[in-house]
Amino acid sequence: MGGDHGPHVTVSAALEFQRANADVDVVLVGLSDAIEAELAAHGAAAGAGLRVQHATQLVAMDEPPAQAMRHKKDSSMRVAVNLVKSGEAHACVSAGNTGALMAISRFVLKTLPAIDRPAIASGVPNQRGGYTYILDLGANVDCTPEQLMQFGVMGAMLVAALEHKERPSVGLLNIGVEDIKGNDSVKQAAELLRASGLNFHGNVEADDIYKGTVDVVVCDGFVGNSVLKASEGVANMIVAFLRQEFSRNPWRKLSALIAMPVLKALRARMDPGNYNGACLLGLKGIVIKSHGSADVHAFGQALTRAAEAVRNDVVHRISKQMAGVHA
Repeated sequence: MGGDHGPHVTVSAALEFQRANADVDVVLVGLSDAIEAELAAHGAAAGAGLRVQHATQLVAMDEPPAQAMRHKKDSSMRVAVNLVKSGEAHACVSAGNTGALMAISRFVLKTLPAIDRPAIASGVPNQRGGYTYILDLGANVDCTPEQLMQFGVMGAMLVAALEHKERPSVGLLNIGVEDIKGNDSVKQAAELLRASGLNFHGNVEADDIYKGTVDVVVCDGFVGNSVLKASEGVANMIVAFLRQEFSRNPWRKLSALIAMPVLKALRARMDPGNYNGACLLGLKGIVIKSHGSADVHAFGQALTRAAEAVRNDVVHRISKQMAGVHA
């Protein structure tokens, strides 16, 4: 029910996803009348492998997480996360209020042993043709060195599962690659990461994210969210500049037509919808946060990411790795 478009996008995406993944059952959680109306508009109905779970309440996109926790125990978000806890669902995917989803998921599912706080992780495209995964992207503004080390473990296990890399490289975001750079918390985190058994590359700078220097970049949520939003802003600015320059005169407009295949390919590579779906890592269950503005294609990518996380047992991988580090 969440996101900018509600069931119009989520139901459509779920139907497309299920057509491509016949072995996956889908539970649509929310106001049953609205969901069933959307299903009917697509000539579909609940049945085997597709059911509607009614919820009487909704969490608004701007609603304080504490209010959603206390007063909306039958919200679509809470009901969906409860299905994961009970084992009726293997994963929850939501485009709703990020703060509320994190708070509810942490309260209902709890964190894995030896994990202090869950973190938000997502991948961004890099110059090597793959993805660099960053965490935390906003769940934890202030982090201890131990928590940054835990983020490294969680990110590495996510990449190992989704990208099938058994020894993914991990970098610690810093203001320089030298060991003497950074504040005390970052320096201590580097020492813990070196001793963690991970494939720790060392310090990396922000431009290394897009160079693809490492598979995983670790930082606190304040820095991670700032990097992500700044990157989105730069990408939008580049698109706007290209549009302005190609429309300055008739000759440039003609050039734009000639360059259209290249421009379309570039746009496709930079499209955030192709890597939509941030994982809430460190929980005793799989929860995926879709961007609120996601369209059908983008929300489908979040559903795909959830299915891959389940099939590759991300939760067990993190739990096993953390047990070794903790020991």
